[in-house]
Amino acid sequence: MTERIDVIIIGAGHNGLVCAAYLAHAGMKVLCLESADSAGGMSASRSISDDYHFPGLAHVAHPLSRAIRQDLKLDKFGYTPGKAIDTVSLDVDGKHLTIGSTGVSGEGLPARDMSAYAEFRERYLAFAKAVRPLFENKPPRLKDMDFPDKTALVRLGWNLRMGLGRESMYEFLRVAAINIYDVLNEAFEDDRLKGAIATDAVMGSAMGPRTPGTVLTWLQRLYGEQSGPLSMQSGQLVNALTQSAEHAGAKLRFGAHVEKILIENGKAFGVELAGGEMLKARIIISNADPRATLTSLVGAPQLDAMFANRVAQIRGSGVVAKLHLALSGKPEFTGLPESQLGDRLLVAPSMKYIEHAFNHSKYNECSGSPVLEITIPSLHDNSLAPDSHHVMSVNVAFVPYELEGGWAEQQSTIAYKVISQLGQYSPNLKSLVVDHEFLTPRDIEAEFHAVHGHWHHGELSIHQSFMMRPLHGAAQYDTPVDGLFLCGAGCHPGGGLTGLPGRNAARRVLGPGGAK
Repeated sequence: MTERIDVIIIGAGHNGLVCAAYLAHAGMKVLCLESADSAGGMSASRSISDDYHFPGLAHVAHPLSRAIRQDLKLDKFGYTPGKAIDTVSLDVDGKHLTIGSTGVSGEGLPARDMSAYAEFRERYLAFAKAVRPLFENKPPRLKDMDFPDKTALVRLGWNLRMGLGRESMYEFLRVAAINIYDVLNEAFEDDRLKGAIATDAVMGSAMGPRTPGTVLTWLQRLYGEQSGPLSMQSGQLVNALTQSAEHAGAKLRFGAHVEKILIENGKAFGVELAGGEMLKARIIISNADPRATLTSLVGAPQLDAMFANRVAQIRGSGVVAKLHLALSGKPEFTGLPESQLGDRLLVAPSMKYIEHAFNHSKYNECSGSPVLEITIPSLHDNSLAPDSHHVMSVNVAFVPYELEGGWAEQQSTIAYKVISQLGQYSPNLKSLVVDHEFLTPRDIEAEFHAVHGHWHHGELSIHQSFMMRPLHGAAQYDTPVDGLFLCGAGCHPGGGLTGLPGRNAARRVLGPGGAK
């Protein structure tokens, strides 16, 4: 007799695992299908040969919220927040700027900026806290609202008016939809400080500091700080989520690539795997990119023509490449004490520098001076490399999905150019490089099935956020296909290692009108 399956989840990335764990803890029979040989998706560990290991594409993260940790008993399964790290804005002359949880310091930093930073940070953390109900629940509809929709809007309004106070509420309404460039120029003088903050607002998105809506994307980043300080990402999270889901009864199957979502009379009833195997379930939940889910797995013939056209218009082309370096020793950075090597290092000396790098990507070019986010994970976990050796993980922005002249002839050249750029800050780096891996947005698409290699499965622009994410007609984790839901980064509130899309989707399925 075939075992009953209540829910099939497509993809065992961290959001898929969170969703699987919540549903399994609620007593549902859950099967999670993953095309790769291990769980984690973009947050899964990677290796160069058998000796050098990396924490995944997402190399830094804030802790998961205490609520998710408690609900899924993640601490019991070995999950602990990592050691807090600072952000260091590198200067080619060694005049680096350090941004910590309590303040900012650095040679040549204006006293005005030093004192203004604390007030600025406190104000924007308050903004992020005020919109917390919006991030942590399904986005409310603005038409035909049900009780949860009205409750979420009331809580948001209360937080904005009573939590912030009248003056701060007006300031929030003034800045929420504008660009980070203008906000930072109003607040600070130091280019290094403005460049570091602006990087947090645009990293992972096809946006420059002058792009409208980048204050909103920065608030999404600040939201994570409410769960704890930034730390180095490790395999702990994926392992704990996997164990939590399996302990609750969920089953994970690897090497299981879903080719098609089976639909009959407008209702999803199963999936077809590569090779032709068919699996049936009452509910199908996709952790995949919404564009891939609705276009490739469902298919336009199953969708209304206007809706299918809107799916095709979802914006989101990846602009970040990933460089992994295997090193024979510890790199040295000019002017940077060894005690800070384990921090998050940025090459983003000004907002003008970031905007210039972004402008090149608009024309399918790579800037000769890209924005770099650098970590050395082996300083936090010496098991990642052989004794006295190290690994370096670098996010490179802005790197276009479509490169003028094609990637085949230029991928290695661009990788070596980035290594050369790093050498301007770390003179001994080139001599330490044993091996490297350079993943372009095209590589990320091919390996992780993220359409156009976009981290967040779609831009976090204003018209693709909240009740409009991923698009009108497929918000609140629903789709036009009965019994088919979404739970990945393409859903509200977006990408990052928050687990919120997975949790919110599980709540949607378990709530009224969900599990039919």
